[in-house]
Amino acid sequence: MKPRVLVVDDELGVRRALQRGLTAEGMDVVVAADGPSALRIALTGTFDVILLDIMLPGLSGYRVLERLRAEGVGTPVLLVSAKDGEVDQADGLDLGADGYLVKPFSFVVLVAQVRAVLRRTAEDASGRKVRLGDLEIDRGSREVRFRGEPVALSPREFAVLDVLAGRAGAVVTKDDLLRAVWGDEQAATRNAVEVYVGYLRRKLDAAGAEGIVRTVRGHGYLASTSEIDDVLDPVRPR
Repeated sequence: MKPRVLVVDDELGVRRALQRGLTAEGMDVVVAADGPSALRIALTGTFDVILLDIMLPGLSGYRVLERLRAEGVGTPVLLVSAKDGEVDQADGLDLGADGYLVKPFSFVVLVAQVRAVLRRTAEDASGRKVRLGDLEIDRGSREVRFRGEPVALSPREFAVLDVLAGRAGAVVTKDDLLRAVWGDEQAATRNAVEVYVGYLRRKLDAAGAEGIVRTVRGHGYLASTSEIDDVLDPVRPR
């Protein structure tokens, strides 16, 4: 699956330019325009790296980073700012940032830093926790809990949930799920995807986590919550 990047900047032109550029570099890019929105979507833990502007409406990038680290979210963060002072950079790194870019920056350098962070953290990605509201997916132990209570899933059901949760707020096609979960198994078909998504949804519904895994007719499947919907406004399932 493509690396997932969250771009947070209050300037529309910057967001669009970075979204186009990073998408062309083979990354899955999500954008946010203010601090509170960035915090809500970043707390899911579903991103591989975050590009976080410091001067944001509602909540500064420093405070977003501080809250993420306080909540135990270890997603790598590259701070972006027009401030080039040593104290500003030191403050950001002390709060848990993984790098600091000064505006205006070279896009080539930005991509190089993003790829460097992705290489450093690739081995740790399998141990991260993903949160969708009250649903927590522990990729290390392969355990799922809803409001603290365990949800028993088969290995295949967990794999389906892991893929969907890892792209929270984005539609995952049946073919993408088939490749990610079943790989090169020749006997697997799109029907197998439908069957296991059905199994997964029934178990989540029984645990009280109804509505998190949804069908987007004609497109595929989506894992989301109302909080994520408010930030990303994805294609609405019927």
